[in-house]
Amino acid sequence: MLAAEKTFCALFNRIFPDECRVCGQSLQEVSRIPVCSRCLHDPAPLEAEFFCVACRTPFLNRFPLDETGRCSLCRLGMTGFDEVFAYGFYEGSLRKLIHVFKYSGVQPLAKPLGALLARALPRERGFDLIVPMPLHWRRRWNRGFNQSALLAREISRRWNVPMANAVRRRRATSAQAGLSNAKRRANVRGVFQAKQRLDGMRVLLVDDVLTTGATASACARVLKRAGASHVTVLALARTDRRTNLDLPQTVTAAAAGSREP
Repeated sequence: MLAAEKTFCALFNRIFPDECRVCGQSLQEVSRIPVCSRCLHDPAPLEAEFFCVACRTPFLNRFPLDETGRCSLCRLGMTGFDEVFAYGFYEGSLRKLIHVFKYSGVQPLAKPLGALLARALPRERGFDLIVPMPLHWRRRWNRGFNQSALLAREISRRWNVPMANAVRRRRATSAQAGLSNAKRRANVRGVFQAKQRLDGMRVLLVDDVLTTGATASACARVLKRAGASHVTVLALARTDRRTNLDLPQTVTAAAAGSREP
């Protein structure tokens, strides 16, 4: 930064002091994004020693995976998508950044968050269309924007692949938080409707946060019924549920007289 720019920033921040929305420290630069550069670059990529090769769900050990590396949900065909990629876990600075983006309406955060999102997607993957996870019109009206659409636009620009709002939400749903996996799936059953045919297309479905995958799975199934040949889900963050996900497997193993490795 040039001396003149530093002087201007110092003067501006003295007159209009502001704090980083993530760490609370005083901002030293003038920006449309009220987050310091350290917090913008702080989120770490997702790391796990064991994960499903299809849905990329992380596990504490290899026990829930079969010899091909697939988890029980994928083996049973309960996921409507073909594969999942996510940048990091929904915690720490990444969680705070997403909250500032979604709930404080800081739309310029779409660019740096989109850069993180792009890092999670292997460059060799090819897609015909990028589809953002739709919001119900009432929620979009209240928020003023669809955060997934802003992220999808960033990926569209970087990958030079067209984006389309190819799916709509037919009705509003109650919050998924606190619901069991079965209730989450029931909550989003019949919610989505395709707006166009996608015959033979490889579709990238973009969302901000992936929890159990029930919503993404329901949307992916609709894309498949509209003709999509392959659906990949790309999320900025996913909830780290490794302990909860391993628990049923551990209980099942114990009941069968086995011990968790």
